[in-house]
Amino acid sequence: MRHDRGHSASVIGESTSQRWRTSLTTQIDADAVHSKYLAERAKRLRSDGNQQYIEPTGKFASYLHDPYVAPVERDPLFDEVTVAFIGGGFAGLVTGARLRQAGIEDVRIIEKGGDFGGTWYWNRYPGAQCDTAAFVYLPLLEETGHMPTEKYTHAPEILEHSRRIAEHFDLYDNACLSTEVTDLEWDDESRRWIIRTDRGDVMRAKFVAMGTGPLHRPKLPGIPGIELFEGHSFHTSRWDYDYTGGDPSGRLMERLADKRVGIIGTGATAVQCVPHLARACAELYVFQRTPSSIDVRNNQPIDPEWFATLEPGWQQRWLTNFTILQTGGFVDEDLVKDGWTDIAQRIRDKLFEGPNPEFTPEAFERAYHESDDEKMAEIRHRVDEIVEDPSTAEALKPWYRQLCKRPCFHDEYLQSFNNPNTHLVDTDGKGVERIDETGVWANGRHHELDCVIYASGFEVGTEYARRSGYDTLGRGGLALSEKWAEGMQTLHGMHVHGFPNMFVVQHAQAANLISNIPHNIVEAAATIAAIVAHAQEVGADEVEVTEAAERDWIDQLEQGARRFGGNLDCTPGYYNNEGQATTRAGILNGLGYPAGPVAYFAYIDAWRNSGTFEGLTFR
Repeated sequence: MRHDRGHSASVIGESTSQRWRTSLTTQIDADAVHSKYLAERAKRLRSDGNQQYIEPTGKFASYLHDPYVAPVERDPLFDEVTVAFIGGGFAGLVTGARLRQAGIEDVRIIEKGGDFGGTWYWNRYPGAQCDTAAFVYLPLLEETGHMPTEKYTHAPEILEHSRRIAEHFDLYDNACLSTEVTDLEWDDESRRWIIRTDRGDVMRAKFVAMGTGPLHRPKLPGIPGIELFEGHSFHTSRWDYDYTGGDPSGRLMERLADKRVGIIGTGATAVQCVPHLARACAELYVFQRTPSSIDVRNNQPIDPEWFATLEPGWQQRWLTNFTILQTGGFVDEDLVKDGWTDIAQRIRDKLFEGPNPEFTPEAFERAYHESDDEKMAEIRHRVDEIVEDPSTAEALKPWYRQLCKRPCFHDEYLQSFNNPNTHLVDTDGKGVERIDETGVWANGRHHELDCVIYASGFEVGTEYARRSGYDTLGRGGLALSEKWAEGMQTLHGMHVHGFPNMFVVQHAQAANLISNIPHNIVEAAATIAAIVAHAQEVGADEVEVTEAAERDWIDQLEQGARRFGGNLDCTPGYYNNEGQATTRAGILNGLGYPAGPVAYFAYIDAWRNSGTFEGLTFR
């Protein structure tokens, strides 16, 4: 590998074992490390925050199109269903499955992609795989009888599992694929939702649920001159295998053998696809503003004989085990054994050190800081062990707390920079300067390229209506964007006063378990199915949260002040609103149940099984 500022040295090993952990810990100068964190953060602060990104319009409008499935011509629909679910990712699949199990047959999933899968329909870049263990990440494994082939399954298997769920629960039968919702409006007179789509449909639904998620609408970096480049370009969520060769399974991208390729972005997506590009390109330039933290992945195949020994109810036990460890609890065994449970157990164990442990917020913060200092020292040490060139290794070291940005786990990314054709272009926090007709400018130097790949991720911090592609009009024409103008207002993150018979499936203002989003979805789906089944049983036309219950829930969340993100000491990223001060709206949008995910899941299970559905009215 050649870095812009150095040459290669010899490779060392990759061990992150206990033998040097203790020595690393004793060498940590916490004050110096934290000063370094603040200095690196300051380099990256931008006044434009989320506005630094642009929408794929004009020349880039094709980045929003579906390159995988051509829409099948059909006549518009003018019919009615009991439940319409907008979004065909895990949220729609699991909710559809639970509704079917509850005896609600008339379910329609509307999905803009040509098939089910959501994020995993769009993300087909080489190397894509889940960062959380498949046993807790992939929903409905027991129900569908599927055994993941490896601990961290790759994207093709996740997409196939999405299809498996849809087939198992007959969700294809009434689905509208390659169909994008354009308008969603509650009709007070008929007590039905009116759904209009880009296929000319005008559907009606008694209940509507939305699981559009944050990871489906691509964003681009607002780099000056981005529209000028005359070579080939694409976004990682619309990978162009016609240009690169290869396929989502990881087959060599043989058409890049004579190509100079640049990739902009070094987040989770780039970490997974860079090793494949490094093997294929004549020259690969990785443009880095902020390095990711790269911990050990250690992926393993699943042993079928061992899998056969798992007893019924095993997946729920794994979900509970993972969540307990994530929130500092004790279990007899760490079933998942990954980077997420590792850091959580370190923090917990530090709290119990010494003869007189304290359990105050100050003690927890101290335990978190000390544990994180150790973990990040290990991660930076790992870079030195793997990357041959000292200056490249130094540039690849993350100087921030692990949870300031999405933690990454990989066993090939760092090694890629030892390849002579792979060049790290570290911009020392400034980012790419500009793009012209023939390439990319960074650090005052021009890099001539045949292809530019944008690994710039998806819109996360933008308004819900913009991400979903439509606004939602509730009772009396009230727009959801207006209702949420100063932040989300819900009960359980799901019910919104003024929007009867509507459910929003997401993690915030509920468990807010970020490390495993599907667990949030599984619980929400069971709750929706219980509510709809009860409404049908009692003959209710409307189900709506009371204004008082919604207000009380928000008050409870605000008083508890348990939230994800928002740490202004962190390096900028989508976890902390790009380092910008968070408004009350931003705070509300990131709040979770004060007692944590384990307590929330227990609470919502009791709530939906009580038969009273406290806070909701059934009319």
